[in-house]
Amino acid sequence: MRASTAAIAFGVGLFALPIPGTFVTGAFVILAGVVARYVGS
Repeated sequence: MRASTAAIAFGVGLFALPIPGTFVTGAFVILAGVVARYVGS
């Protein structure tokens, strides 16, 4: 599994947690994973 795929999957997990702050953090992690995928390819 590529690092960007792992980051996106981890971000989705954070995004789904019902804990305050994880919604925004998950969104940023997903965004970082997507950027890493496009920059790395």
